[in-house]
Amino acid sequence: MSSNPQAPSASSIYAAYNGNTYLFGGNAPYVEEMYENYLANPGSVLDTWREYFDALQNVAAVDGTDAKDVPHLPVVNAFAERAKSGQTRVVVASADLEMGRKRTSVQQLISAYRNVGARWADLDPLKRTERDKIPELDPSFYGLTDADQETVFNTSNTFFGKETMSLCTPPTKTRSAGGSKSWKRFAANPT
Repeated sequence: MSSNPQAPSASSIYAAYNGNTYLFGGNAPYVEEMYENYLANPGSVLDTWREYFDALQNVAAVDGTDAKDVPHLPVVNAFAERAKSGQTRVVVASADLEMGRKRTSVQQLISAYRNVGARWADLDPLKRTERDKIPELDPSFYGLTDADQETVFNTSNTFFGKETMSLCTPPTKTRSAGGSKSWKRFAANPT
């Protein structure tokens, strides 16, 4: 039986685990409260925690700036008070809402082709068996109509290589279940 020289030993795994478990589980609210106290007054926490939190302050912000963290509690309380006072209202523009629904529908249609599109592939050239109907591959299943064929949708997260595409635009980097046939043929009429 050979041992892997690259594998960490059980004691080093335990040491790593034991070194940070106090940050998780039931201790998380306590650590968060200490961090809030630190943000309000760094001298209010023990020296070991202050060193730990100081190190967190030296980590670059998500946006790449050197902005320091601020106490969260006043921000959370401000939002809670604003919600209680009724000063907030939801503004819904019907055109934006409908376009958002259609974007979601297009994403669901793309996902359906990725997940079950192979079941619709024409793999029987002699046509000995009839293909099952797969309603999820029909745009009307998602409320899309022929009028939506020319609508341009955001496809930046679909890996087609384009930021935007219409339903009748064939993908450039992928092929549909029918080989070189265009996206329009399958998206518009899978049955």
